[in-house]
Amino acid sequence: MRQIQFLVVHISDSPKDRGDTAADIHQWHQERGWSGIGYNAVITGTAELQQGRPDYWQGAHVRDFDENGEGDNSDSLGICIITDTAPDEDQLRILEGWLHAKLAQYPAAEVVGHRDLDSRKTCPNMDIPAWWASRKKYRID
Repeated sequence: MRQIQFLVVHISDSPKDRGDTAADIHQWHQERGWSGIGYNAVITGTAELQQGRPDYWQGAHVRDFDENGEGDNSDSLGICIITDTAPDEDQLRILEGWLHAKLAQYPAAEVVGHRDLDSRKTCPNMDIPAWWASRKKYRID
């Protein structure tokens, strides 16, 4: 089993009302020469959670972000939210559920946005660590 250290939130940078799906992203990524969708999950513009790559299959959603090659797709899972702005509340509720489920499987993982791992990115157009801290603050387990 892979040692997951990061749960990485992305956005598609496409309009959420266009109807894009995980299957669309799969096709786009294949057109780039990849073996398939780079994300482990997708939240559509209508806040539907869709499966991407299975967790055991290394993703293709972040570049190496540390000196020794450990901070990359080999130790992260990625979720993509279909939007070209910040995610809406319905999408964020689905994201919160996915994150809680993944943290139950990978309790040592850190929740981050793509921009937290790559200073050239603004994705997902919000401060995911701050948002996650605010959501965790009010959670009763």
